[in-house]
Amino acid sequence: MSLDKFNVIIVGGGLAGLAAAYKLAQNGIEVVLVERGDYCGSKNLSGGVFYSRVLDQLIPGFEEEAPVERYITNYITTLMTEDDYVNIEYKGKALANTPYNAISVLRAKFDRWLAEKAEEAGVMLVTGIKVDKVLTEGGRVIGIQAGDEEMLADVVIAADGINSFLAQQVGLKEPFRLEHLAVGAKALIELPREVIEERFRLSGQEGTAYAILGEATKGVAGGAFFYTNLESLSIGVVMRLDDLVKEKIKPSEALDQLLEHPLVSPLVKDGKMIEYGAHLTAEGGLQMVPSKLYKSGMLVVGDAAGFTINSGLVIRGMDLAIGSGMAAADAVIEAHLKNDYSEQTLSSYARFLDESFVMKDLKLYAKAPAFMENDRLYKRYPLLANKLFEKIYNHDLKPKNHLKNLALESLKESEMSMFDLIKDGLKGVRAL
Repeated sequence: MSLDKFNVIIVGGGLAGLAAAYKLAQNGIEVVLVERGDYCGSKNLSGGVFYSRVLDQLIPGFEEEAPVERYITNYITTLMTEDDYVNIEYKGKALANTPYNAISVLRAKFDRWLAEKAEEAGVMLVTGIKVDKVLTEGGRVIGIQAGDEEMLADVVIAADGINSFLAQQVGLKEPFRLEHLAVGAKALIELPREVIEERFRLSGQEGTAYAILGEATKGVAGGAFFYTNLESLSIGVVMRLDDLVKEKIKPSEALDQLLEHPLVSPLVKDGKMIEYGAHLTAEGGLQMVPSKLYKSGMLVVGDAAGFTINSGLVIRGMDLAIGSGMAAADAVIEAHLKNDYSEQTLSSYARFLDESFVMKDLKLYAKAPAFMENDRLYKRYPLLANKLFEKIYNHDLKPKNHLKNLALESLKESEMSMFDLIKDGLKGVRAL
């Protein structure tokens, strides 16, 4: 048994933990980061679209050395039925300016790079270690235990992911409710770079990201995503756990059918599937965030704190993770200067979060999860959109109707009323 003591121990080598570690080390604070995997990023499934300007605040010009796959300039929103789809596309030239608005990343590569940056800054990185519990004394967190080994610290930062048993152990977090969780099934499909750029009409390192509503999730609350990497495509479905239990639908089956859809099939043709898996994700937004994320000797960051936003069009978590890690570092730096790691002093973490985009955006989209529960978003609106465009473009030699009449016919066929449209529109405006 060891009684080594450090200024800060961070449990979890994801983006939140690494951001906190890097900033603390940059400010001369002794940091040990303990990661369960063989290396930071080893447990991550594929990657994601990362709204990355927050990282430029931490590491200016990071994109010049980081393993960026593509910078996302093309955003496509898809309303999908079983056989048809409507795409709404936006391409923003300004989004290609550095620092990039969003990038696609493969987390195994990206997290490993950020871990190397943290080590260069002075962080002690310990991998392949599973932390069993936090150590407490007199109601204060004083360190961690892994097997028979104990490590002491002034502050422990829990960055141990969505379930965060460490935060639960000290009473900072309750187990999640089913309606706050979703299961994501994801595939990584390898294709030559030139094929991807031709099929998605991309130039250089430009990238495309799809947000898909409708048939992709078989009417279950959630959505699908599809985006480009340099030499691969990431595609997946995210389906709310309570709906999955009720409808008895398997995410893997939904993903397999999505890969065969007329929208997707030509884009992934001749690709080689190199990764396939499922994982738990957060869907509850602000409702998932515990009322208190600090206590004497401990802070909670990233997914462990429930920091995610799903507005239907955009899914965010990585930027919130880094923002929360930076806020936690600021709180520890302040406590270090006072040599006081009490709950009262570490409560400055809440202030730093409130002053940042993290809590501001979580509060802005607080009503989004409730709005996204509306099953018309997945069953009726995709049908409405596709019925309407079918009527507009189908010339069957019958006299055409006025657009207003076509819209009313499509509304009736999708089994919705004008009242539904108005009600959902008002809720959407308030939530989004």
